[in-house]
Amino acid sequence: MELFLDADGCPVTALAVTLARQYHVPCTILCDTAHELAFPGARTITVSKGADSVDFALVNLVKKGDLVVTQDYGLAAMCLSRGAVPIHQDGMVYTAENIDSLLFFRAAARKIRKAGGRLKGSSRRTPEQDRAFAATLERLLREAAP
Repeated sequence: MELFLDADGCPVTALAVTLARQYHVPCTILCDTAHELAFPGARTITVSKGADSVDFALVNLVKKGDLVVTQDYGLAAMCLSRGAVPIHQDGMVYTAENIDSLLFFRAAARKIRKAGGRLKGSSRRTPEQDRAFAATLERLLREAAP
């Protein structure tokens, strides 16, 4: 098992790398050239800047049983199809049961924005969100430990 991070704009990168190191799980950070990320104990792969370039690079590396941290529903769906376990930065585990509705709401929101509508943006990240993410990732890492 390996932990992959879709690190462009990911607020839990340092936390995820720390937990992976504690559980002796290899960790790979993927980002584009607009970001320079390096953390001790993690491999960083930098790809060309472009729409979905990180997503496609990540999905080509991921294998069954790997963990993937992403807030991108489309990438989560692709990872699920590869047998990986995608996790949202707030601690939600993407599943076959919830991904369709998440993709539906994403498409509906895009349609509203395209028509000139406005949606409420994300609120500030809270310590509770970090704790929820850490608890979920730690549980998954523990479950996967030999």
